Amino acid sequence: MPPINCTDQDFLTSARKYRKELLRLPVLRLLDVLKNNFTLRAGIRFEEKLYSVDADMQFGPYDPKRTEELGVDIAARTLKTFFGSVRREFDPNQFYKTVLGSSITKGEALKNVEVARLVLSILSGKLGDHIAREMFTAVRKDDGTTTHDLFNGFDTITATEITDGNLAVEKGNLFEFTDAIDSTNAVDLVKAFLRSGDDFLMSQEGLKLYMPYKVWYDYMDDYKITTGAISYNQSYRQIHPEGFENVTFVPMFQKKGSEFLQLTDKNNMLIGVNQTGEEESIVVEKHDVVLLTFFATIFFGCDYESIDPTRLLVGKLKQVEP
Repeated sequence: MPPINCTDQDFLTSARKYRKELLRLPVLRLLDVLKNNFTLRAGIRFEEKLYSVDADMQFGPYDPKRTEELGVDIAARTLKTFFGSVRREFDPNQFYKTVLGSSITKGEALKNVEVARLVLSILSGKLGDHIAREMFTAVRKDDGTTTHDLFNGFDTITATEITDGNLAVEKGNLFEFTDAIDSTNAVDLVKAFLRSGDDFLMSQEGLKLYMPYKVWYDYMDDYKITTGAISYNQSYRQIHPEGFENVTFVPMFQKKGSEFLQLTDKNNMLIGVNQTGEEESIVVEKHDVVLLTFFATIFFGCDYESIDPTRLLVGKLKQVEP
C-alpha cells in the first residue's frame, strides 16, 4: 500500500475546494438509492407553496348573450424543508485502507488532496444513505438528534392527512382493506384496491404502487397459485398487477411494516432540497490533537404535490392481529 502523507490541512483545503460537490453528494446518493421513483425540487428554503388551479369553463350551444361567472378553485399544499445539521469527529486514518484498496484508485498513486476528497465523499454519501432509509418513516422532532427526527416521511404525512380527514374513503383517495393481505388473497385484494381508484387516475400512464416487500411477495405467491403455468406466467417476478399494465410495483425496503400503499406517479412524490443557498455548508475543522471535525448542514423535506383522488390513492392495510 502506498504511504499516506495527508495532513490536516489537506482535509481542510479539500472541504473548501470541493464544497459544492460534497454538498450534492448526499442528494445524489439519496436519488441513487431511490432509483427513478421520486421527483427532486431544488431551491426550497424552509417551504414552498404547491398550487393547483381548477377553472370551470365549458362550451354550450351558441348564445352570444349568455354569460356566467368563472368559478376558480385554488388548492395549495406546502412542501416543507427542514434545516438539519451533523457534527462528528473522525480519524482519517480509519479510511485510508478502504480508499486505497478500492477500485476508485485503479492502482494509481493518489495525491494527498485526492485522498482527502475521497474520505470526505464517503462521509457525505453516508448522510444520503440515512435520508433514503427514512423517506417514509421519518417523524419530525424539533429536539431530535437523528435523520429520523429531521423531517416527516411520506407515511407520516399520510397518517396525518387521514387523521385530519383530507384522505378519506368518501373523498375517493383512501381505500381501507378489510382483510390482511397474505399469500392466499393478495391478487384479489390488490385488484380491489386498484379498481377503487378514480377513473382519471387509473387512466394515466406511469403509475407506481409503493408497497412493502412483503405485500409484493404475497402477490407473487398468490399470483403463481391463482394463474398456474399459463403462457404469460413463466416469470415469477411480477412487476405489473394483472390487468393494470400502466401500474408498476415499487416494493421498497423503507416501507417494511408500513400500513400504507401509495398509488400515484413519480411527479407527485416530491423531494425538497435547497442546494443553492449559503446556509448549507460542509466544513472540516481542527479542534483536537488527532481527530478532525466534520460539520455539514442541509435543507430537506418531502410531500405529495397533490392528494386529489385524480392524483393519489392510498391503501390502508389491515394489520394482522398479534
